Amino acid sequence: MYAAAGLKAEDAIKPKNIREEIQLRERLFLCPQACLSSETRGRRRPSEPCTIRTPFQRDRDRIVYSKAFRRLKHKTQVFLSPMGDHYRTRLTHTLEVAEIARTIARALRLNEDLTEAVAMGHDLGHTPFGHAGETILNEIVPGGFSHCRQSLRVVDILENGGRGLNLTYEVRDGILKHSKGFGDIIPKKPNENANTVEGRLVRIADVIAYLSHDLDDAIRSGVIGESDVPIECKEVLGDSHGSRISAMIKDVIASTRIEDRKMILDISPTMLETMMKLRAFLYDNVYRSPQVHNEFVKARRILLDLYEYFLKHKNAFLRENTRLFEEEIPSYWEDIPFERRVCDFIAGMTDRYAQNLYTRIFMPSSVV
Repeated sequence: MYAAAGLKAEDAIKPKNIREEIQLRERLFLCPQACLSSETRGRRRPSEPCTIRTPFQRDRDRIVYSKAFRRLKHKTQVFLSPMGDHYRTRLTHTLEVAEIARTIARALRLNEDLTEAVAMGHDLGHTPFGHAGETILNEIVPGGFSHCRQSLRVVDILENGGRGLNLTYEVRDGILKHSKGFGDIIPKKPNENANTVEGRLVRIADVIAYLSHDLDDAIRSGVIGESDVPIECKEVLGDSHGSRISAMIKDVIASTRIEDRKMILDISPTMLETMMKLRAFLYDNVYRSPQVHNEFVKARRILLDLYEYFLKHKNAFLRENTRLFEEEIPSYWEDIPFERRVCDFIAGMTDRYAQNLYTRIFMPSSVV
């Protein structure tokens, strides 16, 4: 067993602490294509190793304990300020992505800790009001905006008053390259792929999660009915949230193969065609539906007005920023263009914070 892991028996039985025991188990159990925590490319700043947790376990914990992660519970997935308690938020989406990714990682004997860390951090930079917020910031902020780059910015800089979370290279790489928009589910360009199989897996898990739960929420809201879902999608995926998730997970596991000692994550032609068809259906009938689109028009106005207001009122910006992040203005901001600082502030808002702030700034208050 030790030889199969490339270890000598006398070297493999002498872990000095719990972390080393876990890393030994990784070497003995994980497949050759998995990313071992003992072989991480490290952090941007040197950090003393933990005696209990591996580097990827520490990354997951740093993300979960961050303020940006907690704010995800009040950020839109699809429906703005839903009245029902069972609609997904950006936080519940993140948790579903993590569970899907871990299930596949476990089946393929990949590193679950790395997979989970990437999944937990992949949407930390998402704006309030979902992709409507991302769209408007991309239009008005110099240099553009994307939530995947902002997620990396959160973990590198914005958390901890400019110190960031100091995550490992592998987790940062997976966070940066998780997004796909309306492009290929599995990218064809090498530079769009994460450098680890685990990072590439999270990208697929993200699609699996939102295809199923966005459809689930759309039916619950009445935007579409069960009968509107294309019959060919039902034939492949089934007609429940559980059956859809299960079908896509099993297909990825069954379609993944080893070529030239590399693990190629894949989706069967039938399943890929079905997923693309379901995604197109959601774009046409849910994301662009009048019920969703009309609310996002209002959300765009909120963020546009807030952005322009704070560009003109620097003192108000500094005061509100301290209120939201509960920290003093960090010294590193002196080197960042003011427009980008305002962008960071707005991107970090929750839906309700943005709505309440808009009301406080722009709506007249009643006089008693």
